[in-house]
Amino acid sequence: MKKRFSMEHLDCANCAAKMEAAIQKLPGVNHAAVSFMTQKLTIDADDSRFEEIMDQAAAICRKVEPHCVIKR
Repeated sequence: MKKRFSMEHLDCANCAAKMEAAIQKLPGVNHAAVSFMTQKLTIDADDSRFEEIMDQAAAICRKVEPHCVIKR
């Protein structure tokens, strides 16, 4: 399943790159892209684990940039 989400309070391109790299490593993720310019997260992941993966992605984003939020 491939979905796109808006992000809020993504303040740094380097942080976006860190988030993207960490999300890509999650089990079940086929592809992830975090765009600082458009403030979007695009993620392609296993349908059966999608919600769990999104929870993990949100935790990664908060760890890298505490005020960053993925709007679901």
